[in-house]
Amino acid sequence: MWSEAGMTDVQGVNERVIDEFRCGNGAVGGRFEGAQLLLLHTVGRRTGRERVNPLVYAADGDGYLVCGSARGAENDPAWVANVAAMSEVTIEVGDRVMKATPTVVLHPSPAWERLYGIWSAYWTDSAHYEAKTSRKFPIVRLQPVASAG
Repeated sequence: MWSEAGMTDVQGVNERVIDEFRCGNGAVGGRFEGAQLLLLHTVGRRTGRERVNPLVYAADGDGYLVCGSARGAENDPAWVANVAAMSEVTIEVGDRVMKATPTVVLHPSPAWERLYGIWSAYWTDSAHYEAKTSRKFPIVRLQPVASAG
């Protein structure tokens, strides 16, 4: 098991979470014990390199909601802009690998209110993140389209 305490290297933390996720068929311990996580694969819009981000998700019908909270940072995480530039992404959920169509939903909109309400009700840490910034977090809805593997 990994511990986020004392770790400031986000990439290092993400690599540990990704390894644990894949070894445990989606199960991760520590602060994510029991949480629904997925791995989001994107391609950097400037670098062209593949990136993988572990993200807490909430279900919305047969889709998945992830949030660009960046734990309350002042700016959206880079993966949000990368997703916005992509017509299709790959996600890992449990032991499944799927293609998904992403939709980035921004505040203010009725859709954002509904989707952020679902995500924040699931991931109650969002209240702590909101207290750190005046930024409204983008929500990305991932709609599976086919198996990738």
